[in-house]
Amino acid sequence: MSPKELMYIEDALNHAQFLETQCKTAASQTSDPQLKNELTKMAETHRRTFETFFTLM
Repeated sequence: MSPKELMYIEDALNHAQFLETQCKTAASQTSDPQLKNELTKMAETHRRTFETFFTLM
């Protein structure tokens, strides 16, 4: 893999991690059970995305 490709993957890792954190934070701050559930699912999706990109490195 070229250095530029590795930089793209690193960028994607950082974005996925940031989005997971944001979803978890929002889920912890809401009292609406439906919204909390959706945000938790979104956080899980971003975690899986992170793991997928991480395996490419």
